[in-house]
Amino acid sequence: MKRSIRQHPATLATASLLLALAVSLVQAQGIYRIVGPDGRVTFSDKPPAAGDKTTPLATDGRSETQAASELPYELRQLARRYPVTLYSGDNCAPCDSGRTLLNSRGIPFTERSVATPQDADALQKFNGDASIPVLTIGGQRLKGFLAADWSQYLDAAGYPKTSQLPANYRNPAPTPLVPPPPPVPVNDNRSTAPAEREPAPSPAPAPSPGNPAGIVF
Repeated sequence: MKRSIRQHPATLATASLLLALAVSLVQAQGIYRIVGPDGRVTFSDKPPAAGDKTTPLATDGRSETQAASELPYELRQLARRYPVTLYSGDNCAPCDSGRTLLNSRGIPFTERSVATPQDADALQKFNGDASIPVLTIGGQRLKGFLAADWSQYLDAAGYPKTSQLPANYRNPAPTPLVPPPPPVPVNDNRSTAPAEREPAPSPAPAPSPGNPAGIVF
């Protein structure tokens, strides 16, 4: 007689989430801004080819090393293994709800704001569309905000359900998805203005009839 073993749906769901997160470790765990030899800028979640100049888009006001050093050891390990990034925008209620969920659980995360056409274009190339919010946990990408889905993936990654952050810890401030170009220096008008000319000498007075030679004493 054969015995059939039934697995609880919740167990299957958790196993699927863990498998998805495990697979994500093989994938790139960040977004790269890649500048090719021809100067063309592209965005990818895969490491760049040799010869390309890359800038990881995980930079913010504080360095990641500095922010991570403020975390408890277990959270620091989780943040390195499954970094969490929120892609958000202004006047976006789902973005606000997602941010609130992350903060309420004490999830250390970085936030990328999508506010300019350049930001939207970069998100389109990375995500397939420019809709927000988007949450990445390691290499796993979640489009839109569903509290249950976000919570399941955070649970599967091992993040605590309640905050374990230090009381004075603050996540880094949001930064643009595409860093703005450096400001163009403004030349000093004084350095570029043509040199002032010396005033022309006054013309000599015309000879008067009483002094036809124009002799001046």
